[in-house]
Parts: sequence; structure tokens; C-alpha cells
Amino acid sequence: MSTALACWRAAEDHAAQPLDFSRAPVAVRVAQVSRIFSGNSVLDRLDLTIRSGEFVALLGASGSGKTTLLRILAGLDAPDGGEAGVPEARTVVFQEPRLVQSKTVWKNVVIGLPREQASRARAVAALAEVGLDHRADAWPATLSGGEAQRAALARALVREPKLLLLDEPFAALDALTRLRMQRLIGDLCQTHGPATLLVTHDVEEAILLADRILVLQAGHIGFDTRVPLPHPRRAGGEAFDTLRDRLLAELGVPQSE
Repeated sequence: MSTALACWRAAEDHAAQPLDFSRAPVAVRVAQVSRIFSGNSVLDRLDLTIRSGEFVALLGASGSGKTTLLRILAGLDAPDGGEAGVPEARTVVFQEPRLVQSKTVWKNVVIGLPREQASRARAVAALAEVGLDHRADAWPATLSGGEAQRAALARALVREPKLLLLDEPFAALDALTRLRMQRLIGDLCQTHGPATLLVTHDVEEAILLADRILVLQAGHIGFDTRVPLPHPRRAGGEAFDTLRDRLLAELGVPQSE
């Protein structure tokens, strides 16, 4: 092996180590949280810690309680038991953009902010980060699906959240737009550094974006793993495929021989 190749391999091996968040401040602390619907324990004394800057993806079968947990962290639902400690500065990006049709794009971005903070300049700066500043004065009805979701992301980031909650934000997008949005989210989260929780059904999406992946099983975290791949990531390769297969197995998806 040449010296140059040996150095490249050594650098690659070093880069492939997962990021260490053990010394970062705790942003989210969930302790023994339970949520019961019609006598069914959707969340059963669940414990979870997410640290500042950490990107966590949450997988689980339909009905496993992923969105219920996200709603509790967002303050949109309350647990029946236990406690969820979260930063006051937190925002949610949902599957639907949820833009107000009677307001232009830039006004949607700063909606809900105190009047002294809700300036056009601030909105346009946030839109520029998602490549949408040229549509600041457009009406939501004229946006494509991807543009509308980028506006929703700008609305979340303009608040400078310490916790960003993503509830399947790419599910309604076409495959190509979804890939672009995944890369955009990854870049922006690395730039802004919030603690991030992504709820998704897409195993490959979780591996591409997350520092850590959780699988929700029987109302608690049944599997918790770091992603030992450097950013930026591409689908494929031995480490990627091995992790994907393990996650699918944890989700009860049989693997072909």
C-alpha cells in the first residue's frame, strides 16, 4: 500500500468514529414518561436523553408512539406519568408545511414572533439559508411542495431553537425533492447546532442524517445505536448496509437470503 493511500485510509478510519456528545449539555431529559390511550400504554415509562447538537432519529412501527413522544416534547400533549424536560426554545416542522395562505412567505416565516423581531430582513435572511429568499413576497399557494417545506424550515430556524423536532417532514415530497431536503436539513443542523429529533419511517434517511438512531418498541426505547459514519454520507457501502439491516431486523422486517 502506498504512503498516500495509507494516510487516506487512516484519516478515513478516524473520521468514521461517531461524534462524542458525552460532554455536551443535556437538551432533552425524558424520565419514566407514560402515555395511555383507551387503556393502551403507547409510551410505557420511557427514558431518553438528547444532548445539545445531537441529531437523533426515531424509528418504529406505525402506532408505536413516535409522534406521541414528539408531541409531548413539543408541548402539544401531556404525559400521563413521568416528566419531560425540554428547552423553552423549541420548534416543530410537520409533514405538512402548515403555511397561512393569507400571508406572504416572509410573513409566514416570522409569524408568532414578537413584533420587534418579526422583521422582513430577518425573514429574508432565514429564507436565504434554505435557498428561498427570491420567493419572500410570494403567496403560499404558488409554492411547490419542496418550496413550501423549505419555508416551514425557515420558520422553524428563525426562532433559533435549542430543540428542533421533525415529524416526517419529507414524507409528502417526491423522491428527488426529498433527497435535496435531507441534505439541506443535515447541513443546517450542523450549522445551527440544535438538539434534533427526527421521526421517520425511512431507515436509510435515518442513517444518512442522524448521529444516533433509536427504535421505539413496546412503548420504550428498545434499540439505541450511534451511527459510525462521517458526514457527508451516501447510501451504500458495507457499514451503511450492515446498520440498515440491523435496524430493519429491529423493526421486524425479514431480510432476504
